[in-house]
Amino acid sequence: MDWVPVVFIVFKVLVFGTCMFRAIKWHHDEGKKKKNKDAT
Repeated sequence: MDWVPVVFIVFKVLVFGTCMFRAIKWHHDEGKKKKNKDAT
Protein backbone atom coordinates (compact mmCIF):
# COMPACT_ATOMS: atom_id res chain seq x y z
CA MET A 1 0.00 0.00 0.00
CA ASP A 2 1.24 3.44 -0.90
CA TRP A 3 1.81 5.66 2.15
CA VAL A 4 1.55 9.07 0.41
CA PRO A 5 -2.28 9.15 0.07
CA VAL A 6 -2.65 7.99 3.68
CA VAL A 7 -0.42 10.82 4.92
CA PHE A 8 -2.27 13.41 2.82
CA ILE A 9 -5.69 12.19 3.97
CA VAL A 10 -4.64 12.27 7.64
CA PHE A 11 -3.17 15.77 7.17
CA LYS A 12 -6.33 16.98 5.43
CA VAL A 13 -8.57 15.59 8.19
CA LEU A 14 -6.44 17.27 10.87
CA VAL A 15 -6.48 20.63 9.08
CA PHE A 16 -10.23 20.55 8.39
CA GLY A 17 -10.95 19.41 11.95
CA THR A 18 -8.85 22.22 13.42
CA CYS A 19 -10.46 24.81 11.15
CA MET A 20 -13.98 23.63 11.98
CA PHE A 21 -13.22 23.64 15.71
CA ARG A 22 -11.82 27.19 15.56
CA ALA A 23 -14.73 28.45 13.45
CA ILE A 24 -17.32 26.99 15.83
CA LYS A 25 -15.42 28.35 18.86
CA TRP A 26 -15.17 31.82 17.26
CA HIS A 27 -18.89 31.92 16.50
CA HIS A 28 -19.70 30.71 20.01
CA ASP A 29 -17.46 33.40 21.57
CA GLU A 30 -18.93 36.12 19.34
CA GLY A 31 -22.44 35.08 20.40
CA LYS A 32 -21.42 35.25 24.06
CA LYS A 33 -19.92 38.72 23.56
CA LYS A 34 -23.03 39.99 21.84
CA LYS A 35 -25.30 38.53 24.52
CA ASN A 36 -23.21 40.16 27.29
CA LYS A 37 -23.23 43.48 25.43
CA ASP A 38 -27.03 43.39 25.05
CA ALA A 39 -27.49 42.55 28.75
CA THR A 40 -25.55 45.61 29.96
